[in-house]
Amino acid sequence: MPNDLPDLRASHEDRDRVVDVLRIAAGDGRLDAEELDIRLESALTARTLGELAELTADLPSAPATKAKDVLVVEQHGGKYIREGRWTVPARIELRTQLCRVTFDFTHAEITSDVLRIETDMVHGKLFFVGARDITIDTDELNLTYSKLKLRRKISTEAPRLRVELTGRLLHAKVIERRS
Repeated sequence: MPNDLPDLRASHEDRDRVVDVLRIAAGDGRLDAEELDIRLESALTARTLGELAELTADLPSAPATKAKDVLVVEQHGGKYIREGRWTVPARIELRTQLCRVTFDFTHAEITSDVLRIETDMVHGKLFFVGARDITIDTDELNLTYSKLKLRRKISTEAPRLRVELTGRLLHAKVIERRS
């Protein structure tokens, strides 16, 4: 759960994720049946991310599951920026309109060789900022009145991360900036 947005409303997916963590903790013997029932009821009725975070604050996080998570970005207008130290999931769902999205991989924790980004972007810009050892594959991307400004891979080294862009762009741009 993002600790910097505790008052943000929780989604069904957020609640389901916490329920899974609680069930795993009970299976590991960290919670007894009574405490599991209480926390599950609280998770299913939680209104904010802060309420959900309290339910798992005393439980260990599972780093292996972080890479399997999906980051969902649904936004109409404005900017969405992921930068600094962040864990790159195995998949990102990007559904935006009139939005500028930036993924900065410079200091990101990359836990997988491949990142699949499923896009549905209308009237927007998608920026990739990162090191030279990232490759962006757009073979499965459907472009309608859209542009790609990607740097050609010059290095003979294997990439640290391969980004697979799929889905559609309508009146949008994908721009790559190297650090």
